[in-house]
Amino acid sequence: MVMVVEEERSMEAGLLQRRDQNDSEECRITACVILSTFVAVCSSFTFGCATGYSSGSEEGIMEELGLSVAQFSAFGAFSTLGAAVGALFSGKMAIILGRRGTMWVSDLFCIMGWLSIAFAKDVLWLDFGRISSGIGVGLISYVVPVYIAEITPKHMRGAFVFSNQLLQNCGIAMIYFFGNFINWRTLAIIGAIPCLVQAVGLFYIPESPRWLAKIGTDKEVESCLHRLRGRDVDVSREATEIRAITEILEQDSKSDFSDLFQKKYRRTLMVGIGLMLIQQFSGSAGVIFYASTIFRKAGFSVTIGSTILGLFMIPKAMIGLILVDSWGRRPLLLASGAGMCISSMLLGASFALQKFQLLPELTPLFTFLCVLVYIATFAVGVGGLPWIIMSEIFPINIKVTAGSIVTLTSWISSWLVTYTFNFMFEWSTQGTFYIFSVICGASFVFIWRLVPETKGLTLEEIQASLTTAPSSSLE
Repeated sequence: MVMVVEEERSMEAGLLQRRDQNDSEECRITACVILSTFVAVCSSFTFGCATGYSSGSEEGIMEELGLSVAQFSAFGAFSTLGAAVGALFSGKMAIILGRRGTMWVSDLFCIMGWLSIAFAKDVLWLDFGRISSGIGVGLISYVVPVYIAEITPKHMRGAFVFSNQLLQNCGIAMIYFFGNFINWRTLAIIGAIPCLVQAVGLFYIPESPRWLAKIGTDKEVESCLHRLRGRDVDVSREATEIRAITEILEQDSKSDFSDLFQKKYRRTLMVGIGLMLIQQFSGSAGVIFYASTIFRKAGFSVTIGSTILGLFMIPKAMIGLILVDSWGRRPLLLASGAGMCISSMLLGASFALQKFQLLPELTPLFTFLCVLVYIATFAVGVGGLPWIIMSEIFPINIKVTAGSIVTLTSWISSWLVTYTFNFMFEWSTQGTFYIFSVICGASFVFIWRLVPETKGLTLEEIQASLTTAPSSSLE
């Protein structure tokens, strides 16, 4: 038993010693990697459409179907409720069906949901469609970043996984921009189109080599890596590394739920859950879902605000995509937390000025600008990086349970914020944003103390470091 433990430690140490080695062949970006990433993030566009749909369709749905405010609020919240259900099964499904198989299932739920909304004649079909598409989104939110992280070279992994966030923002932008001009039923059909594209594209891309190693198909691991890295590339070292760390982790644990609470996994679980709580309790879901409500309350034009916000969504997401592999994860998260803290505080101050009728000509514009800054700083770090880090830090033997718990945490907390935001806003407009500001300030401390830097490391190096080295080893 001692010899086995020592052998495992020496193998893990070997992985860590390779951290500074440079293998140009492993860093190649091939057409297969680009195509696979594109197919995976097609569903992320649908994710974004679902996120912004309640803001862009509110007036049309309520008028045509005669919904009350309570009925429409329930309709908006059903998306996050369905996503929580999808998240509950996402990890197990990804390990049983594989990454591609899970994406096919999510496409089925999303397409069924969007079509149900598009052709709804009453609130029952509307809510069914919202829950169904939400389940699909819950599956997507876990499997897409995990799949992209497992197929891309380490030096570009952050940018490729961040494309998930970029496509989500494209979906939100489309809803915000065209929601002012296109019927809500047409918007729902548009939301289903990327899922159809993905369902076809999945036939032409490889499965994750890490998942293939997990189920023990060694020959398929090398075949898959040849497709991803190039036919002329020697992938034997990368394949050996993947199989080695997978074998170590499989021998070490059978991935019971209790394994998550082993001492060596405590930090990874704390980081994963903590970042998801920060992402949601910072108020992001409330601001994005109910941007039109904020503009209306501030006295700013909803049409102008939504249109500009739609145009703004894509370029601000590009900033994070460009910087994630040059600056690193920690600096972007820290900058994002600080920016959200300041902008939330200024939003609270803006509504306080409005309450006391001070500077009435300037407060609507000031509120709109603060919303832009908040969303921009959110997108640069807290919006997408928790999903990137979640896809990197969990070893394959606990990725199923840990990934499901982290994703479920994200959607439950998102539902809480989405459901309570309007109540909080009615209670105190300025108080709502002061609370969000305090949470964002606390998130800065959490990130500074606990979140590791994972830029430039392979998944195996990250996981070996987090489970064998002191907590400061990656900081």
